[in-house]
Amino acid sequence: NGKTYHYKFYSLSAIIAVGYRINSGRATQFRQWATKVLDTFTKQGYVLDKSRLINGQIFDEDYFDHLISEIQEIRASERRFYQKITDIYATAVDYSLDSQTTKDFFATVQNKMHYAVHGSTAAEVIMARADHTKEHMGLTSWKNAPDGKIVKADVSIAKNYLSMDEMQELNEIVTMYLDYATRQARRHIPMTMADWASKLDAFLQFNDAEILQNKGKVTAAIAKAFAESEFEQYRVIQDQLYQSDFDRLVASTEQKN
Repeated sequence: NGKTYHYKFYSLSAIIAVGYRINSGRATQFRQWATKVLDTFTKQGYVLDKSRLINGQIFDEDYFDHLISEIQEIRASERRFYQKITDIYATAVDYSLDSQTTKDFFATVQNKMHYAVHGSTAAEVIMARADHTKEHMGLTSWKNAPDGKIVKADVSIAKNYLSMDEMQELNEIVTMYLDYATRQARRHIPMTMADWASKLDAFLQFNDAEILQNKGKVTAAIAKAFAESEFEQYRVIQDQLYQSDFDRLVASTEQKN
């Protein structure tokens, strides 16, 4: 428009120094932003400006190489099946812990996968299968299995009641999710939170599984209380039947003598 404008430029170091020393509302916002960026950088070794990336900026080779490495780490980890799904979800280019999409996904992912495999939510399967009169209280796995004692923490974990076939089916769904994530990264296709949320339902439907449409009939708190009540009764039976390594060694020695 033919006009001349004069701008003041400040070094980044000066902006950071001032931002951490004054107490205005704007400075507080800056400190919150800077702390979040530094926290992400410290944990991940890089920071993505996701708003720019989503609005048409090009993802470089380093981003996708790192993403592939991150997916490989998730695959190799010992985290539970639904935690691996949420870890992949967290790689979304627009990931935000505070978004409603994330809250909904995190709140439903475990139950969706359980429901797809055996028709019950995590809480419902605990209520249906925890039984102090059954062998191992109905558990098929626990932390110290097969020879160690069942403890209270074991009985409120839904996957500990699943059969081998059910666990295999869950693992297959997780593998599909991980394979798809790797393929998208290799093709340099960024994924959003909405993409990952919809893909979980798509994979479940691909396996002819029904999609959970509600929160289930039993709350996690009720299922936990029920399982722990059953455990208190089972504990007495377990103590009577349990043989430690020492007990087995003594019994073996006595037989030899």
